[in-house]
Amino acid sequence: MDYIQLTKENIEKEHICCAISNNRDVQVSSKKNWLADRFDDSLIFIKSVQRGKCFIEYIPAENAWVPIVADNYMYTNCLWVSGSLKGNGYASDLLNRCMEDSKTKGKSGLCILSSAKKKSFLADPKFLTYKGFGVCDEADNGIQLWSLPFEDGKKPRFKDCAKHPHIDEKGYVIYYTHQCPFTAKYVPIIEELAKAHNVPLKAIHIADKAAAQNAPSPVTSYALFKDGEYMTNEILSEKKFLKMIEE
Repeated sequence: MDYIQLTKENIEKEHICCAISNNRDVQVSSKKNWLADRFDDSLIFIKSVQRGKCFIEYIPAENAWVPIVADNYMYTNCLWVSGSLKGNGYASDLLNRCMEDSKTKGKSGLCILSSAKKKSFLADPKFLTYKGFGVCDEADNGIQLWSLPFEDGKKPRFKDCAKHPHIDEKGYVIYYTHQCPFTAKYVPIIEELAKAHNVPLKAIHIADKAAAQNAPSPVTSYALFKDGEYMTNEILSEKKFLKMIEE
């Protein structure tokens, strides 16, 4: 498999894998804009040359849009291989590239979000274990911070706001970023559904790094709360949201 790294120079013409559509699609444009703004923060996005979901996205932890403390670590936003590309060792290829790059840059290790059992939009814990990662912190909602240290030192950890996810607002509240392209499509849909069913819902777009690093959830790409309690990081479709409010 051949791979290519996205840059400011080629991002407009390259496919971004996670949102297979044309460049005029709101999902594609929102994700590409988010990526382009992060390149100055040393974000790396490497994908397969072949069209499909096969890519890794990582960034120095001090610039990551998550509420963690991970001194001199590299944080992996997303590692995704699926469809016909799955099962060919490409995930290992991509992670190995990230490891080599991080070591070259003098990083102390890698970290990534996962959970005890596989959750949507989070890394597979079985794969992480196979690659030598281990749990270094866990939030009250079961989201875990995993790390692969290259040397002895302080382990990455969640900030208190993420360790104990809770908000004071009533009703449904969605925190989201455009790191995940699917939020650009589904958040407005859920807002309209809530309005049509007279369900109180507020969508909070996290638009900068400082807000993301102090968010009330380990996952900032999408976090749904109900009456102050954390519900899920899964980006809900119309069907799933309707089922939730009916229950």
